Amino acid sequence: MTQLLEIRLPSMPECWESCGACGDEEVLVAEILISPGDQVQFDDPLITLETDKTTLDIPSPYSGVVVDLHIAVGDPIGEGDLILRLRRG
Repeated sequence: MTQLLEIRLPSMPECWESCGACGDEEVLVAEILISPGDQVQFDDPLITLETDKTTLDIPSPYSGVVVDLHIAVGDPIGEGDLILRLRRG
């Protein structure tokens, strides 16, 4: 049985906000590392985020096939925003 999952941006790491170096800046999608139809494994990097001072790769929380993307390079993104849909099974 296949399962369709919405993959959303997780909470940022504690250091992202606590150090103050990047927590107050706009977070943008710098790079999309996957495409619809791609098979991804748990923990594979999906996208790279950036501020003026740092970058951060966001890994896949599940294995599956990318169905569609809901972001584009240059988009601002925040916690809970939809990144993609993934088919499991």
